[in-house]
Amino acid sequence: LTWPSNTWICLFVNHSIVDFALSSNTSIGVNRKSAQISSCAPLYFNFSDQFLPPVYILVFIVGLLANMCGLKFLLKNWKKVGPVNVFVFNLGLADILYLLTLPFLMVYYVKERKWIFGDAFCKITRFCFNINLYGSIGFLTCISVFRYLSIVHPMKVWGRPTHSVAISLVVWLLVCAQSLPDMFFTKTYRNKVGKCYDTTSSAFVEDYLKYSVGWTITGFCLPFLVTVGCYAHVIVTLCRSSSTDRLLKQRSYKLLLVLLLLFSVCYIPYHVLKNLNLWSRVLTRRGQCYGWFNTVYVSQQVSRGLVCLNSALNPLVYLHVSEGSALSSGLCAHGRKTPSQGSLDSLTFMLSI
Repeated sequence: LTWPSNTWICLFVNHSIVDFALSSNTSIGVNRKSAQISSCAPLYFNFSDQFLPPVYILVFIVGLLANMCGLKFLLKNWKKVGPVNVFVFNLGLADILYLLTLPFLMVYYVKERKWIFGDAFCKITRFCFNINLYGSIGFLTCISVFRYLSIVHPMKVWGRPTHSVAISLVVWLLVCAQSLPDMFFTKTYRNKVGKCYDTTSSAFVEDYLKYSVGWTITGFCLPFLVTVGCYAHVIVTLCRSSSTDRLLKQRSYKLLLVLLLLFSVCYIPYHVLKNLNLWSRVLTRRGQCYGWFNTVYVSQQVSRGLVCLNSALNPLVYLHVSEGSALSSGLCAHGRKTPSQGSLDSLTFMLSI
């Protein structure tokens, strides 16, 4: 009886030692993981509450006044401007649609990110931002392509506003099709007094990151390459032309510089930092945490403020349209022109827009 008893005692002791070792290793692993997460600095969520409301107030006041005045001028001089006015008009509509949602976003951030207007209106507000952003990029691209075609085939492009209307409808359809999936992602929390995410909640952030990357490529990268390519071709054509006035060359250089600044300040930082912030949220959800998360978050909030400035900066297009219409009136006063003169005058007008 003694030997079996000793055997059972040894087995019990060995089993206890194994259980203790496994539990110790598990506890050490959990503690290490917790220590890794806790070692990261907490995100500065209050930064958006302090930074975005003043920016939204400024953009709302300046943008609304500028776009209303610009659209008023455009409608008053509709026949003088030409087919490009259709693109500019749609650009203004997209801006005003987004600007009207800014007061609700101001309330949201003033109340420390507490959304009180319901899930449906939250999605509508975010949808308006998206169609403004990508609609602006789309119509700026259309204007760039129109300038390019006016140099290559000036007689075919000039005087056909119906083409501009059809192209504008296509742009709206494409922008809405790209933005529509965003509305199916969760935007609020508890549906009453909660969040109104500009992307989605952490539970769906991995799927949203895939959608966002594809959206960035089709809605931003491709139009950006087309726009830069068109303006680069315009500059090359002007440099090779010995009959082009130096003032026109300087104006084309300024237009390209303004375009690059607009994309560099408003659009490029927003898309890069938005996807980086989504990636940091994916890593956090996987239990990985790094010190650069807070820097990316704060930078992304700044880029959100900068990207909404496009609604206040887009009315600068009206100024170029004004100069172009005045130049067009002067050109028409010279009477009938030769084909080469007509092409040059068309080029002159389009560079003035």
